[in-house]
Amino acid sequence: MFDTLFENSNIKISRIISSDKVEIKEYIQKEDEWVIVIEGKATLIVEKKEITICKGEHLFIPAYTPHSVIKTEKNTIWLAIYY
Repeated sequence: MFDTLFENSNIKISRIISSDKVEIKEYIQKEDEWVIVIEGKATLIVEKKEITICKGEHLFIPAYTPHSVIKTEKNTIWLAIYY
């Protein structure tokens, strides 16, 4: 579930709540993305490298960087900032 909390021409802030059933999809976005896990745990593939982030940990994903979420705990809550 994606909820946009704020958006203007330069920035978008979203809250994401993940289930434990992940449809693996590759994302390549034109904007930089900074994410922090507020609750739970997630595993991503970023540029062919597996990265796990837990509650309180964050990750910067530069624009046009291929990435996929491959696993999440049920009800993992993220805050994502796109700029």
